[in-house]
Amino acid sequence: MKWDDHLDSTLRAVHARLSRDPEARTLQLSLPEAATREALADLLGLPTRPAATTRVRVQDVRDAVEAASRISLRAYLEAHYGPLLDPAAPRRHAASERAQLWEWWSTHPFLAQRPTLTAWAETIPQRGTRGGVAATRQLLQRAVRVLEALPASDELLPVFAGRLLNDTHALDASTALSGLVLGAVAAEQHLDRPRDAAGRRELWRSVGIRDDELSSTVLVAGLRPHGTSTLAQLCRISADAGEVLSLTLSQVRLPVENWGVDRLYVVENPAIIALAVAEFGIRTPPMICSAGWPTAAVTELACTLAARGAVAHYHGDLDGEGVRIAAHLIDLTGAQPWRMTAADYLAHVTDHGSPVGRVSEAPWDAALAPAMREHQVAVLEETVWEKLRDDLV
Repeated sequence: MKWDDHLDSTLRAVHARLSRDPEARTLQLSLPEAATREALADLLGLPTRPAATTRVRVQDVRDAVEAASRISLRAYLEAHYGPLLDPAAPRRHAASERAQLWEWWSTHPFLAQRPTLTAWAETIPQRGTRGGVAATRQLLQRAVRVLEALPASDELLPVFAGRLLNDTHALDASTALSGLVLGAVAAEQHLDRPRDAAGRRELWRSVGIRDDELSSTVLVAGLRPHGTSTLAQLCRISADAGEVLSLTLSQVRLPVENWGVDRLYVVENPAIIALAVAEFGIRTPPMICSAGWPTAAVTELACTLAARGAVAHYHGDLDGEGVRIAAHLIDLTGAQPWRMTAADYLAHVTDHGSPVGRVSEAPWDAALAPAMREHQVAVLEETVWEKLRDDLV
């Protein structure tokens, strides 16, 4: 009789235990058959047969199997039951790949040539390896390629991205690559990372890159700038006709001698500016519509008017996203919240309607966020038009 007769289930259990934990020191065995208990007692040199459930030392099993088979326990188990798994191996491999990545990055020739980027480069490993090591390496390689090509010579951003990376959207504001590159540009100029579209545009401009000035637009009404510039005339013609005007970023950047705006109303939804024009016609007060999150054209015009002395009043949806948009524009322009307090919310909230979504704190009213979390229903801007209309009169 062979030494391992009647021990198949026992040795299979040893294989399973070591696959789960290669460092296991003991294992519990279920031995329902008397012949199995007898065979285990013989293998381990036990004075009596073990109980039907018993715990043994892995080292004792290893010594006994290796003495009986004249090969290692691992070799025996893998020959009979397949490879022993190593749960820690993938983690060790991943850690090794990450270490190699950051070693490659810290010794990259580009960084040696640009010592002003040392502090920035040292922050990159803190971001981790989102998408994996290979994707992170590719992202960093593309960032280096872009930085090596800067400054450019007054080139449009999508054209620059297409020429360099064969992807006209590779450097769009929403991409990780854009954020990485702008972080480096800001570091070299000893600037903070840009917080908004206007800041990103200025940073790109500082290295010879222009943004797309046509696809970004802003809706305006009631603006009557002074002077004979093209933009001033466009705005006056529209206001005198009682119409809403859509201006591109390129047009917003045209020179204007005097905007002549003391009070400016900024709203989130196009329906509000449409209702205002329908109600007031040529008497519509100066208004801007952000149409959701403000575009570059919106922020540039709002900031320009604020810098020229206009006091802006902002109103938007009273939901999570609306509050974040409001906080963003208020921070940029110094605008005053317009009917956006907790009291305004509670005066109009109902027991049904659009969900409020993820709620953020409102810097201008600490009571607003708790009220929104309690009711969980949005107060959309269009539903309070009558109140806004009264303020516009």
